[in-house]
Formats: sequence, C-alpha cells, structure tokens
Amino acid sequence: MKILLVSSQDYIHHPVLSRHHNIFEILAERHEVHVAHFHVSRCAPRPTKLTVDETTLIPLQSPLLHYTVNTPYHYYAFERLLKKEHFDVVVAAHVLAGSAVIHAAKKHKTPVIFDLKDWFPDSAAAYFKNRFLQDIVRRSVWAITKHNLKNCNIITTVSPALVEKLRKFGFSAELITNGVDTDIFKPMDGSPARCELGIGKDAFVIGFCGSVERWYALDEMIRALPDLIRYRTDTRILVVGGSLFTDYQQELETLVRDLGVANQVIFTGLKPYNELPRYIACMDACTIPLSPPQWGDIALPNKYFEYSACGKPIVMRPMPDVEKIGGPNLFVYRTQEEYITHIKALMDHPVTFPTNPKENSWRDKSRQFEGIFSRIV
Repeated sequence: MKILLVSSQDYIHHPVLSRHHNIFEILAERHEVHVAHFHVSRCAPRPTKLTVDETTLIPLQSPLLHYTVNTPYHYYAFERLLKKEHFDVVVAAHVLAGSAVIHAAKKHKTPVIFDLKDWFPDSAAAYFKNRFLQDIVRRSVWAITKHNLKNCNIITTVSPALVEKLRKFGFSAELITNGVDTDIFKPMDGSPARCELGIGKDAFVIGFCGSVERWYALDEMIRALPDLIRYRTDTRILVVGGSLFTDYQQELETLVRDLGVANQVIFTGLKPYNELPRYIACMDACTIPLSPPQWGDIALPNKYFEYSACGKPIVMRPMPDVEKIGGPNLFVYRTQEEYITHIKALMDHPVTFPTNPKENSWRDKSRQFEGIFSRIV
C-alpha cells in the first residue's frame, strides 16, 4: 500500500518523537510511506524509513508564521505529489497543511484519514501568553479543524474522551490510543544515569520527561520543592527535555534561582528518544503535571505508557482516561497539598510496579491503522 503522511510537526528535524514517528516507521517496514517535510525545527535530521517529500517553500522557524505563509505552496506541493505518486490513502494530522492536503486529495479522489492527536484549538493557543491572542488562535484553529473533520473520510483520535468530545460536535471518530516502544521502555538499573548526573544513590528523585512547555505545571512542582527538602534534604527534581518554541524553561531556571534550590533541580535538556528509559530509571516518582483543566479531560499521554512500562509510580493531575485504564502506580492530585502528600508517602515507602506493556505497544497501534487502511482503500 502507498501512504502519504502529513504529520502535525517537522517530522525530520523535530527533537521529540510523536505517535506518528512510532507508528509510521513500523508501517514503512511493510508499506511504501511518504511524509511531507515542514522545515520548522533546526535540529539534526533523524534517520527514517519513510520517503521524505519537501513541501516547504519558506523555512521560517516560528510555527505560526511558517504554516501560515507556506499554506498556498502546501496545496500546490500536495496536488503535484498526489498526481505523481498515486497514493492509496493520506493520513493528515495538521491544521493548515491538513486542510491543503484534504482539498488536493479530493481532486484526485484519494481517501483521507484525519488523525486528531490532541485538541488542536487548545494546544495551539497554549503557545501564547496573551489571553486575547489565545482566544483568537483557539477560535481560528477550531474553525479550520472543524472544516478538516467535515471533509475527511475517517477520523481517528487518541483517547476515549476525545472520541466523546467529537461525538458532541457531531463527528464520529475511531480510537487508536498512544503507546510505548516495548523494546526500550522497561525496568532497568538507574545507577549509571544517577552517577552521570551527579545524583547520590540514596537521593529521592522526582522526575519529569517531556516537552518543557506551559501546559505542564513544572513551576508548581518547583515551588513545592523547599517544603519537600525540609522533609527530606536529599530531594531532587530531574527535568528531562526542553522548551521548543517558548521561553518556559528560562522562566523555570529563574524560579529555581529565586527559590534558592538551584543545586536540587537538574535540567538535562533534550535527550535522544532511546536514552529516555535510562533517565526514567533513576526517578523515584515520575510526574505528569498537566496544567489546563480542559486538557486533563481528554488526555491519554505517551508518558503514562512509558513511565508504566518502566515500572514507576506516577504522580499526576486528574486524567479520567488514564484513571479508567488504572493501575496501582497512579497517584492523582488536585492541589499542591495533595501533590506534596503523595511525594512524602513515596519517600517513606519507595515502590516499583510490575509491568505488562505489550498490550499498548506501537506495533499493535500500527496494525490498528492497517485495519482502517484496508477498509477505506
């Protein structure tokens, strides 16, 4: 089968792997898969099994400007690509570029699956601090997203709550959750990573692994640290990841200095995906401090699957879909006081958990997409 992927990000240069990387690299073992290239990020290109088709005319680094300015060219590039390659199916997951490829695909009678991997109106607005600008972005992105959902053939999405949210807007969606690479995410000894980072073997490490952006309330975790240090002096916070398009990490570093806890907080910066399990292994408590309440209602993040596959306790904000899957490793907090209470309890009684990640493997998710391809083509 011949597949065109229009991902939600710069597939080649973006430093953080998405569900599309994990699923479509597997699909490329059995199918001919092409991916549209949006040259937004400036990181080194990653190796890929996919055929990369250039669709960028003006490579601007600001995502908003990049995709807005390049939209007319995107339609031209997709129309030309579909005419030349005769794809069996298109998988679109982008707002503006998704609209362009949907229109081009209609002209060539190519079926389109729209993969809504998060709630785009809120995720796009989260990059901006100004409330007025947030509202404009939210309304604009929803209008385009709604247009894309109306004009595609099948909608897929990542959580039961998003399936239900779409149903309330009159759209029927199929569920393909996120997953985990079961070959690399598994319990392992965290001592080497602790040694590398200068963390004592007996220290208690509160960890976060992911994009350092404002939709995660890492600032609240840092503000709770002085209280936790008074309870246990060898408490550390380990943040594995970095900010991509905002200055949130700089704000956190300033906060750390202002609170006088610079020696207790470690920012590793971005790390290669296959190294993340090493750093998770040295964490005593893993966190998902999802910030906007409306996101928690629809979230089923990769972090849940990755932390769980490593056998770690997870201290997290309320996320109904995660709680429905459940597990003894979940510790849910709604207030700063509850967060501190959970951490202190884990300090007093350190614990790891048995794992059974195979049912949530990315290979299983790729097979689910294949099932939809077989129906739609």
